[in-house]
Parts: sequence; C-alpha cells; structure tokens
Amino acid sequence: MTPSAAQASFDDLGTPLSDLTYCVVDLETTGGAETDRITEIGAVKVRAGEVLGEFQTLVNPRTHVPPLIAVLTGITNSMVAGAPTLREVLPAFLAFAQGTVVVAHNAPFDTGFLRRACEALGYPYPRWPVLDTATLARVILLRDEVPNCKLGTLARHFRTTVTPNHRALTDAQATVDVLHGLMERVGNLGVHTLEDLQEFSRQVSPQRRSKRTWAAGLPETAGVYLFVAEQEASPGTAGGEAQRHVLYVGKSKNLRARVRTYFTAAEKRRRMDEMVRLATGVETIPCQTQLEADVLELRLIAAHAPRYNRRSKFPDRLSWVKITTETFPRLSIVTGVRDDGASYFGPFQRRQAAEDVVLAIYDGFPLRQCTARLSATKPVAACALAGMGRCCAPCDGSVGPEEYSALVERVRAALCSDARPAVAAVSARLSRLVGERRYEEAETIRRRLETLGRTARRFHRVSSLAACPEIVAARREGAGWDIHVIRYGRLASTGVAGPHDVPQAVARDTVATAETVRPAPHPLPAAGIEETEQIADWLEQPGVRLMHIEGDWAWPLHAVLDHETLVQHALGGAAAPLPALASA
Repeated sequence: MTPSAAQASFDDLGTPLSDLTYCVVDLETTGGAETDRITEIGAVKVRAGEVLGEFQTLVNPRTHVPPLIAVLTGITNSMVAGAPTLREVLPAFLAFAQGTVVVAHNAPFDTGFLRRACEALGYPYPRWPVLDTATLARVILLRDEVPNCKLGTLARHFRTTVTPNHRALTDAQATVDVLHGLMERVGNLGVHTLEDLQEFSRQVSPQRRSKRTWAAGLPETAGVYLFVAEQEASPGTAGGEAQRHVLYVGKSKNLRARVRTYFTAAEKRRRMDEMVRLATGVETIPCQTQLEADVLELRLIAAHAPRYNRRSKFPDRLSWVKITTETFPRLSIVTGVRDDGASYFGPFQRRQAAEDVVLAIYDGFPLRQCTARLSATKPVAACALAGMGRCCAPCDGSVGPEEYSALVERVRAALCSDARPAVAAVSARLSRLVGERRYEEAETIRRRLETLGRTARRFHRVSSLAACPEIVAARREGAGWDIHVIRYGRLASTGVAGPHDVPQAVARDTVATAETVRPAPHPLPAAGIEETEQIADWLEQPGVRLMHIEGDWAWPLHAVLDHETLVQHALGGAAAPLPALASA
C-alpha cells in the first residue's frame, strides 16, 4: 500500500490536504466593481509546501488608474498602458488555476472579480473549491494573538518570507505562508481534509469543533450511534461510580460520516449544539443491515428515552378504538390493547384522530353513544339521540341483543375488513351537504373519512405482519443479499449473504439463531408499532424475495381505500372532488 493510499483510508470522507494543489491568488484593481477594472493578477501554485509555479501579469484596465490607487499599489497609468487586456490574460490564468483549490485573502473579493470576468468574456466559471485565509484566521486565531486579520498583520504573526505590499504576486506569496501557518494550527484538532478546513470558515462553536476527533476511529458501516454523558456520582451514591446518561440515539449507513457532521456547520439544529456540548463521548453499535440499524435505533430510544430525541417524547402514548364486549357493545377510545376478546382498531398517534374515526362511525351507524352499562332485561328511558334517529335505542328495548349484535358486526367489518359500508352509510348525508353548499360540514365528514382510510392502512400493515409466525425475506444489496427473519412483526434475526455465499444456507443459519418471539394480543405485533412499520417499509420495497412464510401476510380486499376514493364512493361518483368544493 502506498503512503497516499494509507492516508486516503484515514480521510476517506474528504480530500487530504497533502494531496491538493493550491492556487493562491491576489488581484489589484482600480477600486471599481466592473470586470475590466483589474490592473494586476498574481498567483502562486503550491502543493505539499512546494511551489510549482507562479503567475504574474499587469492588466490594461482600459481606464485611468485613480491617483489614490496608484499611490497605494504603485501601479500607474504608464505601467498598464502597454499591458495585455483582460480578454488576453484571463484564458492563461484559467489554465494556470485549472484543477486547483483557489485560495485568497478576502476570497469573495477576488473570486467575485474573476466570476464577472468569465461572464463578460463568455468563459464558464470554474467550480473551484475556495479557501478564504481571512475567514479561517478569524476562526482559528485568538484575539490576544492578533488584533485583526489583515494580511499585513497575519504576515507579521506568521513571519512570512515576503512582506505584502499591495502588489499581486507579493501578496499572493505572503498568503501562501499564512495558509501554511493556519494549517499547522489546526492539524492537531483532527483537521486533515479540505472539507475539514472549509468547516472552520463556518460558524461552529469551538467546544463543538474540538470534539470532531471522536469520529476518527469510528467504523464506516451501517449502525447506531449514541451520544452519552458521564457524570460523577454524587456523594453517598452506592458504589461511587460515574453515571452514564444517553443523550441522543441516531442511525446511519456510515457511522463515521454521520457522527462527523455533528461537529460541523452541516448540523444546524440548536438542540443538537447543546447536546454535543453536554456529551462526553460517542458510542457506536455496528449493524449488518440498514433495517437492523433502523430497528435497533427504535429499541434504544424506547429503552433510554434520550432527552434530545423528539421521538422519545411519549413514544407509547397511542390511542385505539375499542368495540367493547358488553351486552350492547359501544365504541371506546383506550390507550392500550388487552387480551380481553374485544376488537381494537388503530393505532392513533393523536386522540383527535381516534375521535374522528368514532364520529365517522356514528355518522353512518346508529350505534349507541352512551357509556352506561345496559341490561337486555331492564329497559330504561332513551336519550335525545334516539329521537333524532342517531341511535337505535337498545336502552329502551327498541332493538334486541340479536338485532344490535348484527349492527355491531357491520361496524366491526367497516373498521377491520371492508370500509365501503362505512362510506355507503354516509353517502346520502354527504351528497346532501354538498348539494346544499354546506361545504364546512362536508369537509368535516371528508376529514373523518380520510382519517379512517389512513388508519385502516396502518392497521392492516401492522396486524397482517403481527399474525405471521415467521417470514424469511431477502433483498439484494450490492453483490450480496440482506436476509431478515421476522416473527409476529418483530425483527428476530439478521444475516448477510456475501457474493460467494449460498443465500439459502445463510438463511437457514439466520433462522436457527433467531430470537424466540411470542405473539402479542391481536392486533398488536410482538414489537413496537414503529418497528413493525419499519419492517413493512422494507418488505414492500421492490426486489424483496420471500424465502419462507408461515401464516397469511394479506389484507382484506376492500379494507383500505384512499380518501379520494372514499369520497367518490360517498358522492356516488360525483365528478368534482370534495376538497375543491370545500375550498370554494
């Protein structure tokens, strides 16, 4: 392995500074902002500390040089009168700087002139990487080291071999020494690549930047990372050991690349800046596949509830719609599923969504809405909803248990197997509201139908996987195969078949070492809802092969309809979509 190859393996996430060629440029101008006001171009091409070439030429600005500029730079009208024009000079400079990193002191000034020159003369502006030594100096050097970041001040601080004098080549030569001095200052902070050095020109707190070395030895594989804080135990604590707190859990396809971003300007979230300042280290858990990393992240968040993970805020606060098991069942919104023989529909992340579905059912079915426990043999007075035709009134004996049970079965079917009856039940009302131009009320029903359709899709994605004792599936990744064993909606094992492995043999080994999983009460999976949804996302990708399946991974035919289809069914195929009417 060559030395350059060894360096590349360490800095694979960027271009090593030692491998780059820099074109340090300086322009002298007449003081205006127009393209043809450049009076001199000076540049030094340098690589690994060695000067490869120099470029210097006066430029005829085709205008007078102001007296103040002539005094400052020493460039007079007579000096530039016989000089080549910018049209003659620019192609030569572009060729000299081709394939380099352009460096300048106050780079926006110099690159701005060069960009305008290219635009005016019809040359494509090169996409040079640019370094600004003035900006770097402001970030790297302390106030007590230099009073300001002017080129003359930095030249004295770094004891440059030449003294800048407002002539292009001399100033470029001084800037070379300043650049090397700045690089030496940041070398011990883990800055080894161009990308690292560019980050120093951005607004990143010194505390955050100083921790970038945490990423140096991390693996480049998929996995999960944890920012942790070690706190000394308070006096009197048993054992006297430091306490470890998980601040944040994340995942990535490349752990080293992802963790490094937290110490750069690429990470702009304010709470992440606070988290990095509090952290005392980073821990990583490599994973064989991206799905394994996705699932492990969810499990660790659930286990540690890190304060800086938004997802860890109330992860178990889900709602379900329950059809109770009373003599005259009713709908109830609950926060958990129990093995009590009742039917459950959901889950809902917001209680409002659960209420929308309950109201959608009430819109179409005269199910009782009271919470009292009713008796089949002791009638009581009916409520106002019965008089309005919104309840079939089992309380006063208007319907018996058998007739009411048939109604409940239609409700159960509308929620769990066929959404069309729920739509048909409100079609007349919805059509009437649209015909009467009562768009706000129609929009409310549309929103309830949309929530019903969206939740039904989630319900069947989760419950269908939860009903399968085992699924073994594979998907090609690169030259190999990612193999996963899913049991009752939980990721039980992961394997990877390389290009020279037999996938079936790897699958058998993966099944043999898989976690033993027990089913949860229907319709819950044996894992968190989010984990099962992550698995469903992976299984539904193109290219996934089912190697073995035990159970039926299937949805009822009409269980899931998108909300537009639901509305069209309810309107009897009306041509105008309801959202457009609702916004009228």
